[in-house]
Amino acid sequence: MLVNRVGDFGLALGIFAIFYQFHSVEYATVFATAPALATSTLDLPFLGNVFSGVSVLDLTCCLLFVGAVGKSAQLGLHV
Repeated sequence: MLVNRVGDFGLALGIFAIFYQFHSVEYATVFATAPALATSTLDLPFLGNVFSGVSVLDLTCCLLFVGAVGKSAQLGLHV
């Protein structure tokens, strides 16, 4: 059950990241706007620039991937 919560948290963060960047979670809007964000990078000064220079789309995709892996119990998130 704890492993499943990791997947829930990753998936929720991924969905929140999509909504924060695209102001929508509809496929048509996200896919139409994604090329404009392809070169944008993340700048979070309150984290000590840990994520400085990381692509916004890469981080969002990684969060969605963590959610999918956790929900389907793959790659170390299985018991």
